[in-house]
Amino acid sequence: MGNLCSLFAPPKPVKKKRPITKRQSSTGSRSGLNSNRVRSSSSSSSRRDNKFEDAVIQEHALAAAAILFRQQNGGGSLPFDRSASQRYPGSGSKKNQLPRSSSSRSRSSTDPLLQPHQFLNQGVKLDDLETNHFVLIHGGGFGAWCWYKTIALLEEDGFKVTAIDLAGCGINSFNINSIASLSQYVKPLTDVLEKLPIGEKVILVSHDFGGACISYAMELFPSKISKAVYLAAAMLTNGQSTLDMFSLKAGQKDLMRTAQIFIYTNGNENPPTAIDLDKSLLKDLLFNQSPSKDVALASVSMRSIPFAPVLEKLSLSDANYGSVRRYYIETLEDNAIPVTLQENMINSSPPEKVYRLKGSDHAPFFSKPQALHKLLLEIARITPT
Repeated sequence: MGNLCSLFAPPKPVKKKRPITKRQSSTGSRSGLNSNRVRSSSSSSSRRDNKFEDAVIQEHALAAAAILFRQQNGGGSLPFDRSASQRYPGSGSKKNQLPRSSSSRSRSSTDPLLQPHQFLNQGVKLDDLETNHFVLIHGGGFGAWCWYKTIALLEEDGFKVTAIDLAGCGINSFNINSIASLSQYVKPLTDVLEKLPIGEKVILVSHDFGGACISYAMELFPSKISKAVYLAAAMLTNGQSTLDMFSLKAGQKDLMRTAQIFIYTNGNENPPTAIDLDKSLLKDLLFNQSPSKDVALASVSMRSIPFAPVLEKLSLSDANYGSVRRYYIETLEDNAIPVTLQENMINSSPPEKVYRLKGSDHAPFFSKPQALHKLLLEIARITPT
């Protein structure tokens, strides 16, 4: 019960201390003056860096505060409004397509953001696309909040973006321990698809356990889905469950198994109702390449994963699920769903195309947001068959 109670305890605010810049004393000699100028220049640069750092911290704090405010005030399951996002100067480069996969170029650890409209202004108009509406589905334990960088980038390029909180996740107030089926868990997604106007289609983007969720939705609403993107996600076959998929990577060094904490709200004699992840292992498991500020945001925002949907076997048909165009994005530095397991799913049910994100951990929306954005634009531009 201690682990369960800790999920709903309001996080303590973390105070950030501003770096102190020491003033340099001047000297009477010419060499002393020159030295002082050098130190002054260095100090000015340091102050600029500190101001930039403070601005970034403030943006993350505002995003986290908005999420927690909605949680504490019983917010419903509404599309996540775009939040503050980091901006860095930088430029992208064109990359030749590979026969099987398209790899993003190697970037620095900060992965500088691509300039707004960098791709769509190169002769591609939103009106020429099959759809300009992305629907983002988070993974187990995450929420719509994890897509804040992706939301900002896509909206800057003119796309419509809907980021959904599945039942009991993010700001959705449903009791995670009472979720008894996959249909109950994905209801916020199926509600959105059901309400789409006739003839309107969307691109579904899923992460982690969200892959099973969009597969379920594809079986129900194939005519409303233009493309389905699996981002380090569970891309299952007919009759397979997410637990079946994860069992394929059993091993003594499986960090996921080590990090799992099962919650038994119905008593130890009954099956678990949810799964927690050991917060001390989150960085190594999910965010080994992500900025520390995003790891901090995740540590106060992640919630439990409902257990029943993980056990549920999917019923997928060629006529419905099989009619939707699928794309897979591999994350090459992933400790939660290793590349070998991603390849296993790809080989078991080959998608139309496979992309690879170099230097990405299990959370590419944090570790490689700009490279991920580039791939999503490329997928959006693929013309209908």
